[in-house]
Amino acid sequence: MSDYALSIVLGIALAAATGFRIFLPMLIVSVASYTGHLPLDSSFAWLGTTSALVMLSVAAVAEIVAYYIPVVDNLLDSLATPAAFVAGAVVSAAVMTDVPPMVKWTAAVIAGGGIAGLTQGLTGTLRAHSTVLTGGLGNSVIATAELGGALLVTLLALAAPVAAIALVILFLWLAIRLVRQVFRGANSSGSPKR
Repeated sequence: MSDYALSIVLGIALAAATGFRIFLPMLIVSVASYTGHLPLDSSFAWLGTTSALVMLSVAAVAEIVAYYIPVVDNLLDSLATPAAFVAGAVVSAAVMTDVPPMVKWTAAVIAGGGIAGLTQGLTGTLRAHSTVLTGGLGNSVIATAELGGALLVTLLALAAPVAAIALVILFLWLAIRLVRQVFRGANSSGSPKR
């Protein structure tokens, strides 16, 4: 695979990770850039600075903790959906080095922002159903799975971007199937029996 295509795949995989957690993937990208392990596009060099590292560390810890607090987790989902689009586009564009601007921004906004929003939307839907079905007690399981997903996809994207994209596709397929089953179950239990 060419460096050009690999750069785009890396951006899309990292964007998907921001759909699980917004700040953790950005923090890992910041650390990788700060330590010289990940080149960033020159307009996103700020992401590899000490101040970005500190800011993203605080934001990532606050986000992780907040998702374990009942009620706050559902509130965060309503805020995280639009933020995931933005974070997905930013992290995608940041790692797409040596890609023509038109291609970079088209891929970052449509593919990066889109996959981040889709991932966030699916996990938010699962959390909303978990809240209804378990009174919020099951939400910590979803929060842990999202945290693990963000960490796994981000680290895998940095090591093997194509494998990360495959994992994201698998997750999205499984999540869509689960959401469909939940909706089918809800519709069949709520319909009158004949």
